[in-house]
This record gives sequence, structure tokens and C-alpha cells, in this order.
Amino acid sequence: MKHLQGKIALVTGATRGIGKGIAIGLGEAGATVYITGRTLEPNNDGLGGSLQETETAVIEAGGVCIPVQVDHSDDEQIRQLFARIEREQNGQLDILVNNVYAGVQAIREGFGKTFWELEPSFWDAANHVGLRSHYVASIYAARMMTKRKEGIIFTISSWGGMSYIFSVPYGVGKSACDRLAADMAKELKKYHVTSLAIYPGIVGTEQITSFAKEQSSEDGKSLSFGDSYNWETPLFTGRAIASLAADANIIKYTGKIQIVAEVAKRYGFVDENGNRPASLRSLRFILPRQIPFLRNYAGLIPDLTIPWLVILFFRGCLKSFECIN
Repeated sequence: MKHLQGKIALVTGATRGIGKGIAIGLGEAGATVYITGRTLEPNNDGLGGSLQETETAVIEAGGVCIPVQVDHSDDEQIRQLFARIEREQNGQLDILVNNVYAGVQAIREGFGKTFWELEPSFWDAANHVGLRSHYVASIYAARMMTKRKEGIIFTISSWGGMSYIFSVPYGVGKSACDRLAADMAKELKKYHVTSLAIYPGIVGTEQITSFAKEQSSEDGKSLSFGDSYNWETPLFTGRAIASLAADANIIKYTGKIQIVAEVAKRYGFVDENGNRPASLRSLRFILPRQIPFLRNYAGLIPDLTIPWLVILFFRGCLKSFECIN
């Protein structure tokens, strides 16, 4: 369904991974999608991914895609990006997806180390092209959206905003993404602009798949989510954002965290493979994680979500939450 026909969207960091999936999901829904990234043409860097490849995938999904080569560590390039969209679309920008993140390689290199074992520069590697660039992009998007008194800013965050994952700078950055979305919502609401934080589940991106395989071969460093159980594809997040963006009453969720699997249940869509992964706070995910033989019967387990406070209280005792601790 082309629920977003005529809408203009921008997805930052869309050469591969979640950003590419989001761009495709918005394209499926009929949006015109601007995408950014540092790599314009296909290359042989091992993980692959380029703006041109994402553009092709969006067009194949039924959307219109406009790739723009941008380094989000450079504020001037971000300013020029929004100036271009404003010029080309007569001031219209309906959707901003703050997704760009350059910290994965740093996380891989620092995995298993304490914060005092890492250099101070690790903070910037984890949060500059990420939290800070989300803030900068949101400034320019808000200037356009508040003039038209409509629009949505999605900020891709993580379960690391709720509990420890990977490292101190990573968790602080994701908590700050949640707070960024919530506080922007306070100032934007009177202009009818919505701001949301988005929590994907365990997404089998190129980098996460590679990371899980790499760590599973190192004693004492295996990732508990590396067995691919209940993984989501990047398109699942894209369909969640497209569904939310098509909701005429989206403002009722402003300032809140939206969990991709729970959004799927609410709006009734499925992942790329036809499945609907469970939320990481659902009994359908928790019990099979703790008792592996139950995975064969996961469909019989009630898809009931556990309140945040209960999850946080028990996070130290339930092995099922190793992937979000």
C-alpha cells in the first residue's frame, strides 16, 4: 500500500544495514527518499554497501530515491544537505530518520574492555557520528517542519539506552538518543511535529553478523545473541517506520520509545521473510532464550510484554537478557 505517496523522507546513513532497510521500507510505502552516506559507488571493503546499491533497492521496492554523498561528521555538509532538500522540494520534508552511526568498528575493537582501558577518543568514535549528528540534523529538519506545522523525526536508538551493552560510551549515547527524542518532542508538539525514539530488536545487519561470527570464535567473548534466534532484518525497522509515519494520529506517541516488534504487532505487518519476531521484552522471546528447547514451540508461548521496571529489576539474574545487559 502506497500510504506515503507524496511524502518526502530523509534517511541518514543508508548505504547498508538498518538505514538501507528503512529506505526500502519507506520506498515500499511510496515515499520519495533522500539517502546519505559516505560511499557513493559499490566497493570491495568486505562488508559492501553504497548509496547506489540502496537507490536501486528502493526503486525496485516502488519508491523514488535520491542519493546524496554526505560525511555527517561535517556540520557544513549536513547544512548543505537540508538546503538542497528545501530547495528541491519547496520546503517540504515530512520524515527525518536519524540513523547514521559510525561507531560499530570502535565497538568491535573495544569489545570486552572497561572504559578506563579505552582511550578518551573512544567516546567520540561512539557518539560523534551518531548522537551529535542526530542533533545537528534534527535542528535543520525542525526548521523546515515547524514552518509547515507537520512532520516526524525518528531517532534510531537501542536497548542499550535501558541497560548495559558493549561499553559505557555506547550506553550513555543511546540513553541520550532517547532523551533527545523525548525533549525535542516537548518543544515540537505545539507545531504538530512528532519526535520518536525507535528500538529495533537484534538486527542481522552485515556488521552485526560479521561481529557475532568473529566473537563466537574467541573464548570468553562470545555474544549471546550470535545464534540468530529471533533476529530481525533491516526491512522490519523500515516497515515499522513507514507504518508509524502513515498513522494520521502519530502525535499521540510523541516523545515515546517505539519498539519495532511491538509496532509490527500493532499495525499487523511482517518481516521480509514473512515472520514476525517477538519483542525482546516478550515472554515469547524471554522463555526460549532461557530454555532453548522451547524455541520449537515459541508460537505457543503468549506474546505478552514485560514492563520495563520488571525487566530492569531482573536483568542481573535472567540469562535471557544477556543480549541487552
